[in-house]
Amino acid sequence: MTAPEDVVAPTPRGLPAEVARRRTFAVISHPDAGKSTLTEALALHARMISEAGAIHGKAGRKSTVSDWMEMEKARGISVSSTALQFNYRAAGSEVDSVINLVDTPGHSDFSEDTYRVLTAVDAAVMLIDAAKGLEPQTLKLFQVCRHRGIPVITVINKWDRPGRAPLELLDEIEERIGLTPTPLFLPVGIAGDFRGLLRRGADGEALEYIHFTRTAGGATIAPEESITPESAEVREGEAWTTAVEESELLSATGQDHDQELFLAGQTSPVIYASAMLNFGVRQLLETLVALAPAPGARKAVDGTPRNTTDPFSAVVFKVQAGMDTAHRDRLAFMRIVSGEFERGMVVTHAQTGRPFATKYALTVFGRERATVDTAYPGDVVGLVNATALAPGHTLFVDKKVEFPPIPSFAPEHFALLRARTAGKYKQFRKAIDQLDSEGVVQVLRNDVRGDAAPVLAAVGPMQFEVVTARMLAEFNVETTMEHLGYSLARRTDAASADELGRQRGVEVFTRSDGALLALFSDKWRLQYIEKEHPKLTLEPLVAAADN
Repeated sequence: MTAPEDVVAPTPRGLPAEVARRRTFAVISHPDAGKSTLTEALALHARMISEAGAIHGKAGRKSTVSDWMEMEKARGISVSSTALQFNYRAAGSEVDSVINLVDTPGHSDFSEDTYRVLTAVDAAVMLIDAAKGLEPQTLKLFQVCRHRGIPVITVINKWDRPGRAPLELLDEIEERIGLTPTPLFLPVGIAGDFRGLLRRGADGEALEYIHFTRTAGGATIAPEESITPESAEVREGEAWTTAVEESELLSATGQDHDQELFLAGQTSPVIYASAMLNFGVRQLLETLVALAPAPGARKAVDGTPRNTTDPFSAVVFKVQAGMDTAHRDRLAFMRIVSGEFERGMVVTHAQTGRPFATKYALTVFGRERATVDTAYPGDVVGLVNATALAPGHTLFVDKKVEFPPIPSFAPEHFALLRARTAGKYKQFRKAIDQLDSEGVVQVLRNDVRGDAAPVLAAVGPMQFEVVTARMLAEFNVETTMEHLGYSLARRTDAASADELGRQRGVEVFTRSDGALLALFSDKWRLQYIEKEHPKLTLEPLVAAADN
């Protein structure tokens, strides 16, 4: 793998030029849409790895580089988030762009982690399965992008397999989420017979035919051949004619790219691809460089913008321990918002007012690590042994700035956790506190249940599996778990807590951030209490399933 130090080395161009050449994005998708495979394909095209290895590929292919937990390898899913940085020189450019890809969990049980990642990016790639179209997790995460004003590039993946018609998929995007798709490339050949891409012009005209050649198992970059439209018609016949007609039809309905509408979140450029075969991957990189926004100003808690050229500031969006079993360290991933970062600089932790030394700063992709000496707005840097930092925290130098906290998702699953052996209680408490601060689960407590058996609150039940697995692997603590009969939560206040505590099917807890949460057995119980006690404070949380 190419040493990430090469990527973040300072250049004489100055801060504004460094900001301008950066693109920071995340990939959002439903499980099994091919997100980890696409991440590998992008790394392959950036020459960071010599051979792609998706876990669901041909026999003998390796598990994906970005998936490092044993659970991820066993199930072929992404649980954790990782960051990948690489240089990419777009066609016709004289300078390299710096691409920051923040990989995210694909499984819906870990959507809260993905939500945190979306606070750290400037654009998103929405990955859609060509056969399944828009799926629930994709829809949920797209709404987060819309809420945060993040522009979206759409990739319709798995075109090498049987699937739906290209225009049918575009219609679904517009009908279900109100986003106008504006394809930059159209597939030549139906789903399952992916021959290449038609590159569209500003008015929908066919500019060229990009023909791909398969490689063994899709493990290396697919060779491309640029063919004129005239030659493409002779070579591909009806498949090319159909693509041309579809492009003209899209243009007639106004589905041509408009940069202003894209940045405003009204349209989405579309690329058809096969991440498994590395078809369309270069086109995605070229699109990101050409169209995705560079890092910009971010509003602080008081509403004032922090410009990229202001003194250094950063926001922590992810904390992860256990990534290196040899060192048992804890990494806080920060997105740089403004100024230039230099390893070793002393910054201030906004939440405590205390100084924080940045002696150990890394780039991390899976288990691969490299020291970072310099970084700029848009870059993601991992700080080692950052025990005081939590998602949503701010670091700064010079004049104080604090960015808005990252809200927690509405939990839908609740369980009581105990140490199997009383002698392990000290390790048990330490483990709970660590996993809580990382945001692996939300930890709830009240006086009735006490500290020996905290209640864990999660968006999805697989989060509980991660907790028990990490408790055993990292702290040598065996646990027992008892699922509780609650299904939704509401934020409340001290004035309402006593009355809520007297209601059947309700229990009030304090979350570790100090928030009071009332848990309800079901939505009917909640509706009854809201009707009988309309003055009680019961506020929905972010992404509540019953909203």
